[in-house]
Amino acid sequence: MNSNYLNYQSPFSWRYGSEKMRQIFSEENKYKLWRKIWVALARAEHKKGLVSKEELMDLEKNQNNIDIKRIWEIEKDISHDVVAAIREFAEKAKIGGGKIHLGATSMDISDNAETIRIQKALNIIEKRLSEVLIAFSLKLEKYAELPCMGYTHLQPAEPTTLGYRFAFYSQDLLMDLEFLQFIKKNLAGKGIKGAVGTGASFVALLDKKRAKELEDEIMSDLGIKAAEITNQTAPRKIEVWIADLLASIAQSLNKFAFDLRIMQSPAIGEWQEPFGSLQVGSSAMPFKKNPIKAEKICSLSRLVVNLSRIAWDNASNMLLERTLDDSANRRTAIPEMFLSLDEMLISSISIVNGLIINERKINKNLEIYWPFSASEGIIIEAVKKGADRQRMHEVLREISMKAWEIIQNGDPNPMKDLLTEDPNIGQYLKPIEVSEILDAKNHIGNAKEKVLTLAGQIKKITS
Repeated sequence: MNSNYLNYQSPFSWRYGSEKMRQIFSEENKYKLWRKIWVALARAEHKKGLVSKEELMDLEKNQNNIDIKRIWEIEKDISHDVVAAIREFAEKAKIGGGKIHLGATSMDISDNAETIRIQKALNIIEKRLSEVLIAFSLKLEKYAELPCMGYTHLQPAEPTTLGYRFAFYSQDLLMDLEFLQFIKKNLAGKGIKGAVGTGASFVALLDKKRAKELEDEIMSDLGIKAAEITNQTAPRKIEVWIADLLASIAQSLNKFAFDLRIMQSPAIGEWQEPFGSLQVGSSAMPFKKNPIKAEKICSLSRLVVNLSRIAWDNASNMLLERTLDDSANRRTAIPEMFLSLDEMLISSISIVNGLIINERKINKNLEIYWPFSASEGIIIEAVKKGADRQRMHEVLREISMKAWEIIQNGDPNPMKDLLTEDPNIGQYLKPIEVSEILDAKNHIGNAKEKVLTLAGQIKKITS
């Protein structure tokens, strides 16, 4: 962390997100991309006879000779960041400086640069998202048929399998990955179209055909596509897609992290996020093992989803061909959404890979709660053999209330014994039949098959 401790520092400049993601959204990278676009523009214009060889060589020679402090000094006086960067470039490139930005408008430079940054940031998110999915796929295969208690309304319901529960998070993230790949395929910058997007300045410099050739050559050089129709900016609709994607991934990770926090609570105690040997859980309570990574994911997810609304507002309130009321918020919202999600994915990879599964507690919770849920199966099987349904319901209700009172005192659930010893049930079901109904493995449907199918899909799309 290189910082002036007397001034406010964003947590994203050092605490959250990776160095690689920070570098993408750094001031230095932004200005380097602006220079790259100006040089690409000059190179294409040289081929059309608008820039001399000497002018182009001068611009190329000084492309990376950037003085950011000088740019800021100029901007302070003229209040225009792109023009300030043009003038600083021209101070360095004495020969070619007079041709910088010929025919272009500011958004031809800054919006295309932002599209390149988003493209690279999406590549990082895609890689990390794939890593989370691969980590989950291993859990799917390992726990595909391990029964655990399912909960609805945070109350014991019926059995599921641990793999099936993990499959729910995995399926969400797989949909996110497919959405990300759709956006990457359709990502487009402004192109080189000048003021209000009609390309009039370049048609005036060249002609319609050669103006289109110029744009195609520059965008090919930059490695991004150009939107066919733009106003003075790139379509803000694309940023709505991007914000929706980031919010969607954040939602998926939040669901997993929130569930983990519940499952780590001592009352359930089936999962635990990894806890370092030197990690401190509390300044006051030395025994604490708080799920801080999961809580951080939930915290940052709130930030991402609220920042994502800004992209909607920017696209909706961009009046006519251009207003500038999106400019200030985009400088914060876009980098912070990406950096937040970067941090969330890094934490999620660590959690899923190191997740501690307490199978003894899983089995214990099944033993406590599943027999109550299995009572309906007892009724059904008894009725199939001639029992009166209402009579069996009352028998099971009385047994359940008695067993519930016993476990409330901290004793083991006696329900299995009460069921096998009850003469009313014994008229219709043998003890071995009752045991089979009470075996949670016989009540997980086709969960295993579904889980393993999903694991195979994940491997296919992430390979």
